[in-house]
Amino acid sequence: MSYRVETIENFEREAKRLKKKFPSLKQEINDLIDILEENAFYGISMYDGFYKIRLGIKSKGKGKRAGARVITCVKVVAEKVYLVSIYDKSEQSDIAESELKRLFTEISDTE
Repeated sequence: MSYRVETIENFEREAKRLKKKFPSLKQEINDLIDILEENAFYGISMYDGFYKIRLGIKSKGKGKRAGARVITCVKVVAEKVYLVSIYDKSEQSDIAESELKRLFTEISDTE
């Protein structure tokens, strides 16, 4: 099954900031989108359809472990994967459940 990958405003804002710091991130996000179109459930299951993906940033030079984290939300019925958040592991260790609930509301507003 093929999924359509979309972004929400929160992801766009966070990615824009990180792309300025890490020039290779744009291509790495595009590569991730290709993977998600075929395997929407890629990553570690978190909360109510959310998944966390470790993303290496070549221009950071530290691999997946110290790279970025991308949060996705899978909507099986609509065959969509939403990119909802991205953050640098060195700036933020994890994402709170309350933040995931807020992002879920933002996704619901776009549908």
